[in-house]
Amino acid sequence: QVQLVESGGGLVQTGGPLRLSCAASGRSFSDYVMGWYRQAPGKEREFVSTTQWSSGTTYYADSAKGRFTISRDNAKTTVYLQMNSLKPEDTDVYYCAARPGTYSTVHSFTRENEYHYWGQGTQVTVSS
Repeated sequence: QVQLVESGGGLVQTGGPLRLSCAASGRSFSDYVMGWYRQAPGKEREFVSTTQWSSGTTYYADSAKGRFTISRDNAKTTVYLQMNSLKPEDTDVYYCAARPGTYSTVHSFTRENEYHYWGQGTQVTVSS
């Protein structure tokens, strides 16, 4: 059974960094695409970034380019989202997601309903 567990959220000041982690278990993820999403109260989940596990190929939403970096640690089966230069508008619950996919499709899966597995989310609050 696939499980995704996010951690690393918290309170950070504007301009500060934060690194989120997503510990994945239950199967091999070498042929999977891992995604990060975020959601504010009353709004739809917003795509942030994806990576294809075995190739390391990445894709970012425009709002994340230049400030966020997605990466993975094969030994720990963990996906990270390094967030720098955080802004108050980055305040959201951040979710990790997973679905089958190859390096050539990493940019294709940006819609919430395309992912099969989700974590419980971790709250990020950026104070102004």
